[in-house]
Amino acid sequence: MSGSCNIPEDIEDIVSAHDFTPYDRQTAKKDVVPKARRRSRFKQEENEEAPSSDSNIPGIQTIWIKTWGCSHNNSDGEYMAGQLAAYGYRITENPSEADLWLLNSCTVKSPAEDHFRNSIKKAQQENKKVVLAGCVPQAQPRIDYIKGLSIIGVQQIDRVVEVVEETVKGHAVRLLGQKKDNGKRLGGVRLDLPKIRKNPLIEIISINTGCLNACTYCKTKHARGDLASYPVDELVNRAKQSFQEGVCEIWLTSEDTGAYGRDIGTDLPTLLWRLVEVIPEGAMLRLGMTNPPYILEHLEEMAKILNHPRVYSFLHVPVQSGSDSVLMDMKREYCVEDFKRVASFLKEKVPGITLATDIICGFPGETDEDFQETMKLVQEYKFPSLFINQFYPRPGTPAAKMQQVPAHVKKQRTKEMSQLFHSYNPYEYKVGERQHVLVTEESFNSQYYVAHNKFYEQVLVPKNPTFMGKMIEVDIYETGKHFMKGHPASGMEIYTPSIAKPLAKGEVSGVTEELKAILQNGTGSHVPSATKNMMDLLDFRARLQLPWRLNDERLKWMSLSLAILVAVITFSLEIFR
Repeated sequence: MSGSCNIPEDIEDIVSAHDFTPYDRQTAKKDVVPKARRRSRFKQEENEEAPSSDSNIPGIQTIWIKTWGCSHNNSDGEYMAGQLAAYGYRITENPSEADLWLLNSCTVKSPAEDHFRNSIKKAQQENKKVVLAGCVPQAQPRIDYIKGLSIIGVQQIDRVVEVVEETVKGHAVRLLGQKKDNGKRLGGVRLDLPKIRKNPLIEIISINTGCLNACTYCKTKHARGDLASYPVDELVNRAKQSFQEGVCEIWLTSEDTGAYGRDIGTDLPTLLWRLVEVIPEGAMLRLGMTNPPYILEHLEEMAKILNHPRVYSFLHVPVQSGSDSVLMDMKREYCVEDFKRVASFLKEKVPGITLATDIICGFPGETDEDFQETMKLVQEYKFPSLFINQFYPRPGTPAAKMQQVPAHVKKQRTKEMSQLFHSYNPYEYKVGERQHVLVTEESFNSQYYVAHNKFYEQVLVPKNPTFMGKMIEVDIYETGKHFMKGHPASGMEIYTPSIAKPLAKGEVSGVTEELKAILQNGTGSHVPSATKNMMDLLDFRARLQLPWRLNDERLKWMSLSLAILVAVITFSLEIFR
């Protein structure tokens, strides 16, 4: 956008003393032979002067967005990127070329916050503008190392453009309020905002924010608050829009998907059955983390849903500890038997299901006997996906005030749990199987494409561009701890689940065709291109803001500015004739 936006600094930039007078132009017309000539748009853009990105004119800067943490946080990051790009800012993956860093933080563990703090320090050393987002500043807005910096709250991400605008101008802005309707807290910002999907094939939908628990170790509760769910219809409409944009996989996320709807008189199975109705054949839905208490009453329905061909037979149910004593100190509101009931029922009713869980090693007060109970639980179920976390006390949480387990003991228990986890291979018996897999991304080493089978198990397949975004059939020939490798099956058919062409990487979702045309500078006009680009940009920004940003006062100023601009352009064109 910045490369094609030429903003005159003064009226003399349009008409100067060296230009022909209107009389000279008129008398010279008889010597002019009209001739049509196409001018290269790219050459024209190269020759036009653009405002420097280090100026204080909002909307022309380059922004780097870094997100830590869960898929909910990643979804927030995608929405912020989409709004900024739609407004005219350029989003980059290269932090060194950015004018402003938007740092979207995670407060679950100390290492994630350490990375966040170090990034702030680095940005300041490199004289970058900084905007902070995510759970750390929301939960601890007065912490020393973020003083004087702009903050966008977790329920204010629809105002990210405002915060960035003011930060570019040198101001510090903090928006930390909650979204409410008639005093009732809402699930968050509108789901139809522009966004840039990190992966154009995958849509992350936050179905609710916050939770009903008060776990003694959790800092996220301080940031996300109590449960607030989106209405079923809004979520279904968001899913429909995603499929219209070429998405073939949907992730449902929140701090606790199992608690969904309890605040608005509905429940998770009701939402899932509605979503299943709109999922195209071959596309898949993945359900996010749910705590044991809130899925116990829905086990029968959840088993039916997880057996559905368009839903991954996968569920993340964090147990955290195999000791009832530790669970009580954590205030987890369930016992080990509750978790076993969930796990055993689903393994029986959903054959082959992948159950993922979390373990915290070294929680305050955890004894050797408590830890051995957790080891026995892992040994019994041999979870194919296990997230092992050494306990870190988070500031302001009750667990931080408890008697801590010595650091060397926590490290040793974490090591023992990791050794147990790596002692078994959950996929070794699958060599020789033929599986249908959905290909959605590239591996970290760029040597394979990554696909997932019905049980959301990772399958690496050859990098054939025709496979991306497709459902294919493979024969498993090799397995590892976290993956399988598959050859394309002979005579297989490649199925395309997307009902529309996926958006290009970096393309903004949720922008209408009209606004897309404006973003691309439109076609043909007698208005000089530099002036036209400026008009387009202002017009686009005005349209983008109206639905959710402009108050009456700002609308008046925008209208006045546009009126003055049109008058100047009209006057200039009359002189040029």
